[in-house]
Amino acid sequence: MGGSAVIDDDWEFASSSNEVRTVVLVGRTGNGKSATGNSIIGKRVFKSKASSSGVTTTCEMQRTVLRDGQIVNVIDTPGLFDFSAESEFVGKEIVKCIDLAKDGIHAVIVVFSVRTRFSQEEEAALRSLQTLFGNKIADYMIVLFTGGDELEDNEETLEDYLGRDCPEPLKEILSLCGNRRVLFDNKTKDERKRYEQVQQLLSLVNTVIEQNGGKPYTDELFTELKNGAIRLRDQQIQVDSLKGYSKREISMFKDQMQRTYDEQLKRITEMVESKLKEATSRLEQQLAEEQAARLKAEENAMLAQMRSNDEIQKLREHLQKAEEELRRRGENRCNIL
Repeated sequence: MGGSAVIDDDWEFASSSNEVRTVVLVGRTGNGKSATGNSIIGKRVFKSKASSSGVTTTCEMQRTVLRDGQIVNVIDTPGLFDFSAESEFVGKEIVKCIDLAKDGIHAVIVVFSVRTRFSQEEEAALRSLQTLFGNKIADYMIVLFTGGDELEDNEETLEDYLGRDCPEPLKEILSLCGNRRVLFDNKTKDERKRYEQVQQLLSLVNTVIEQNGGKPYTDELFTELKNGAIRLRDQQIQVDSLKGYSKREISMFKDQMQRTYDEQLKRITEMVESKLKEATSRLEQQLAEEQAARLKAEENAMLAQMRSNDEIQKLREHLQKAEEELRRRGENRCNIL
């Protein structure tokens, strides 16, 4: 956000009848969100390069028009749920993302990479999404795996990769979103391949839209931001049509309206930050409890193994004593004979 959020002149308050699709890319830094956005748009519009610290520093939206005339808005996000991200930064960026989405989100594309192991951080990110936006957000989720070129080089499919060693939390996420998943190769120069994988993704987006009755995801934050923006736009139009006022007075009216809207944005941002801190605290406690439970289970397993080893050792000692007793008896018989 960082300053006044000005309403763009080309802001479209889209009706449900037009063919605008808004998708949001989320995921850990380095998973390939920006490269995926470039693949969807069909050209390099988002900054993307190999970097552990992340290239995307703020939410950004780009638009493309498909061959059939359908408009797709793609919102790229920074690593909003990286453990290193501060709540204040995350809160502002989430509000900015909602502000960019305007009329709602048609699909949340959760980006993973086959090049890196599924982490506890990513599991926590998905939980944060659900905490912030409710369980209904899962109805809009699509899982996208980048690194298709690496699987291809190893002559593997996505099914091979998932079947080889798929962590339980990832299985739960896939189950949660109806197993909607797609593999992307963002490095390919093959235009046909690039087109086909984008079409596969957009087909899943259309499936999500159909299953949700054609309605994008919205909540009270979307509604409040949109209504505030509409009021600001309408007020600015009314001020422009005022007669008998100087340019300076009209400018003052507009500045006051803008301040009112900025205050609204600030209040919503603080509300999101508070909710996020609460969610983070709850997640940290939950993860700590799970970690403690795992350690306890491992300790119990170790104790059980030790007890088992002790019992095996005792059995061996009994067996050895029995063998020695049999040997002595045999020797005694030989002596008697």
